[in-house]
Amino acid sequence: MRHKSTSKNRARRVLRQAHHCAWAQLCILCASLFAISSNGSEVAQDWRPVPVEIKQTPEGWQLLRGGQPYYVKGAGGDVYKLDLLRSLGANSIRTWGVGDGRVLEEAAARGMTVLVCLDIASERFGFDYDDEDAVAAQLERARSAVRRFKNHPALLGWMIGNELNLMHTNPKVWDAVNDVSKMIHEEDGLHPTTTALAGLDESTYALIQARAPDLDFLSTQVYGMLTVLAEHVASIGIEMPIMVTEWGTVGHWELPQTTWGAPIELTSTEKSAHYMKGYQTSIEPFADQVIGSYVFLWGQKQERTPTWYGMFTPNGEVTEPVDAVEKLWSGQWPEDRSPFIEGLFLDDQIAHENVVLESGQLYDVVLEAGDHEGDALSYEWVVMEESRATEIGGDREIIPAVMPGLVAAPRAETQLRAPQKPGAYRLFGYVRDPQGKVAHANLPFKVE
Repeated sequence: MRHKSTSKNRARRVLRQAHHCAWAQLCILCASLFAISSNGSEVAQDWRPVPVEIKQTPEGWQLLRGGQPYYVKGAGGDVYKLDLLRSLGANSIRTWGVGDGRVLEEAAARGMTVLVCLDIASERFGFDYDDEDAVAAQLERARSAVRRFKNHPALLGWMIGNELNLMHTNPKVWDAVNDVSKMIHEEDGLHPTTTALAGLDESTYALIQARAPDLDFLSTQVYGMLTVLAEHVASIGIEMPIMVTEWGTVGHWELPQTTWGAPIELTSTEKSAHYMKGYQTSIEPFADQVIGSYVFLWGQKQERTPTWYGMFTPNGEVTEPVDAVEKLWSGQWPEDRSPFIEGLFLDDQIAHENVVLESGQLYDVVLEAGDHEGDALSYEWVVMEESRATEIGGDREIIPAVMPGLVAAPRAETQLRAPQKPGAYRLFGYVRDPQGKVAHANLPFKVE
């Protein structure tokens, strides 16, 4: 495929020629491998799509790509470290927006597919689904994206919006989803449609059945509740094929908090165990209905903490959940596994004990850790202000300030000098092996 800038220049030349040619459309088609869509975006004509469909068989629901069974082992994270992701046994990635198509190219180069999320607005950001003009304009934007990428060989399917049920009140959102799905089936016809739900509940499923019956499968995003997903689906009576498009650690809204409202995060070791348990109890055994999944997050982000959801550290280092998905997808642990955490103690207390310190005073800190191969370990300590974020749904958050110079030495056992300023803080401990793999833990504390 030509670079985008080259194709645009070629398209402009074709359009200039069309002013002097009675056979304008023929000139356009013959002069270039690209056509111009109704809103000016380019649509590739030289791609050969691979058809994807979902069929119900005597053994249950099955996703077929190119006529062959295709069980999705994927991750959410766009183009981040795709070579590593592929080496673990993954075959697909998902997006949270259409973008410029680079993710499709990068995936195709590695023999992977992409579940593309169309940019459909949420009510919680102020979109009004009673505004017929706005809804119609959104449909046409989606149409443009579908026309542009529908023939790409890496395309697996279309996700019509992400977590549109989060804080929604207007059921017309599902009418809009259904209209987008019908449009896709008219424009494309070779790729299935879905919408990704935050969690899964009976009332939302009933609305989708009634108002968005055109969807080919249902997607859900679950964290702490992943271990009971199968029972939950059965209790609701869902018979559609399902894909779990986000799963990973336990959500910050699902865990206990300190008395001052700081959520208590799992260690990377506890997260790894949750990844394993969730997949083995609610995804892998139910391939007759769960047609695949996307682990979250293949990358790193700030969401309450810089370590909560990302499978990598802020420096891009591999953590224990990466090892866990390699075991789940390939059946084998990596030759070199990440270190593990047994406990983090501040003033001989754990996070659940609501650790309160006096400003400026010294306190003992201990990070109990080990390594599966017996490698020597190195340690890093970071103190940050506690996040004041109240955002939901993974919205962008401000990274809290780092408080330097408060930990005496980068050792497993050291001392912390409490900040002078009263307030809420969080202590992070990182432990690395010689190959650069990392385990981590953190502990919220308050200074009075």
